[in-house]
Amino acid sequence: VQLVESGGGFVHSGGSLLLSCAASGFPFDAYLMSWHRQAPGKERELIARITPASDVREYSPTVKGRFITWRDNLEKMLYLQLSDLKPEDTAVYYCKVSAYDRDHWGQGTQVTVSS
Repeated sequence: VQLVESGGGFVHSGGSLLLSCAASGFPFDAYLMSWHRQAPGKERELIARITPASDVREYSPTVKGRFITWRDNLEKMLYLQLSDLKPEDTAVYYCKVSAYDRDHWGQGTQVTVSS
């Protein structure tokens, strides 16, 4: 299993970013995928998840209405559109899959939002 995030960067408040997660090594279209983030000095938090057929998408209250996740099962890609970014969104963002009896994480991508 391999997950590779990309798309992070530096933006000003109110800006937008598109994060991507390229998946391989497992049947992507059979697994729920999730996005998490970890800010400095804080625990990693779940912010979004999407079912295999994209019929259910859930978001944490902190990002609901500003972030959107979707997936392309043919390309084995997971996406997270970040909009109306705030300084408190600054964190390392990870995608995750729970497969083969364990959690698998990507290396993360840094998002920094300045005020």
